[in-house]
Amino acid sequence: MRIRIVDAFTDRPFAGNPAGVLLLDSGGFPDDAWLQDVAEEVNLSETAFAHPLPGGGEADWALRWFTPVAEVDMCGHATLATAHVLHSTGTASGTVRFSARCGILTATAHEDGAITLDFPTAPLTPVPVPDGVAKALGAEVLSAHDTGEHVGDLLVELSDEATVRSLTPDFAALVTHSGRGVIATAAAADPSAGYDFVSRGFFPRLGIDEDPVTGSAHTALAPFWSARKGRDELTGLQASARSGLVRTALRGERTLLTGRAVTVIDGELLTAP
Repeated sequence: MRIRIVDAFTDRPFAGNPAGVLLLDSGGFPDDAWLQDVAEEVNLSETAFAHPLPGGGEADWALRWFTPVAEVDMCGHATLATAHVLHSTGTASGTVRFSARCGILTATAHEDGAITLDFPTAPLTPVPVPDGVAKALGAEVLSAHDTGEHVGDLLVELSDEATVRSLTPDFAALVTHSGRGVIATAAAADPSAGYDFVSRGFFPRLGIDEDPVTGSAHTALAPFWSARKGRDELTGLQASARSGLVRTALRGERTLLTGRAVTVIDGELLTAP
């Protein structure tokens, strides 16, 4: 069974967010315990598993994502990585439709190599800043938003880009403050640098202290910053050590996420389900 490691939301190796990708034979997914074991072995933010579906349905591939410790409802970078593998190997062309826990997602390849994902927009709900969040992050929090069931993050606005970049969170303390993770964001200090806002994502509950580039979080960041910037199309920089750019386009109940990906490892998994 072929297994690939793909760096997503970047155009160069060893940047962006790495994801494991396994394309399975048709006929369904293996046992959940095996999928989780593989994801734990790969030990990246997410490992994606996909198998083809019969023709004539609403989707072409079934898709699931696992962190090293749990299955998640939605993952942007591993979807981008899966679409990149499908297109780069000639397995698919044009637009690919995925059936996932969060609904039907699509990935459209462009001639320049970029891929656009079509995801549901996260429903943002303002909430009081939870007690202890500012202390856990080590920074003052200006506002907080719940991002809905599929994303499940607490989105917090900080004062400026420098504050986001300098965060050194208490990860153990952050575990209790969201369903999935905490996204910290601020406006770009210099929009002429090529991005409109910055973010960082912390997911210790899922075994990931900091995620390099979180595509799904941008389904919440897009409406949050589009309302403030007065534009539907923006570019976000996730300011992790690896870093990555996500181009967002708000389309009402859907958000388009565009980025690139690079395959860095192509190998063979020697254990069968």
